[in-house]
Amino acid sequence: MIQHVAERALLAGARAVWVATDDARIAEAIAHLPGVHVAMTGTAHLSGTDRLAECARIAGWDEQTCVVNLQGDEPFAPAAGIGAVADLLQHSGAEMATLAAPVDSAHDLFDPNVVKLVRNARGDALYFSRAPIPWHRDSFASQRDSVPAEGQWLRHIGIYGYRAGFLQRFAAMPPGMLERIESLEQLRVMEAGYRIAVAVTPEPFPPGIDTPDDLARAQARVASA
Repeated sequence: MIQHVAERALLAGARAVWVATDDARIAEAIAHLPGVHVAMTGTAHLSGTDRLAECARIAGWDEQTCVVNLQGDEPFAPAAGIGAVADLLQHSGAEMATLAAPVDSAHDLFDPNVVKLVRNARGDALYFSRAPIPWHRDSFASQRDSVPAEGQWLRHIGIYGYRAGFLQRFAAMPPGMLERIESLEQLRVMEAGYRIAVAVTPEPFPPGIDTPDDLARAQARVASA
């Protein structure tokens, strides 16, 4: 799966692709890929972004280097979506950038493995949650088997953009209460008062792999390709 993720990053036109891992088996699996580097990181990181901060130090990136963090559970990430995060980071002025896609089913809306988000008028994130947000008081009081027609319902796509210097500040921040409650690392950034710009993906974005059922569907998709 990691090989597929690395290949997606290459397709997006990244100047360099790094895989940050603490597992030698992953390093060996991608050693043959041209243009892909490996950073062997520590085993005690609390989040993927903490691990990436160590990768930035190993790679020697300067503070202004734009970094797109494509997580290992996104093997079908479209190149256009990856590029959209990089563009948003460069032009929004926010410390971080990420993507969202419309929620198209009640199952996803109420599934805690599908992270939801709300944005302000500028397009910055107001909050991320495993719960359905915004909570439609009137609609959800009577039925929860469809997505309400009123409102914008977005699911988070776990791709982040930031500059290498901000990665180091992120790694130095203690986890906040909201991050601990929701188990969502991006809330650490918001609780500390930084901006996260959010763009709606420019094309359909296949769901990531968060559960054994997701993995089975992904394996079937690869086998049929």
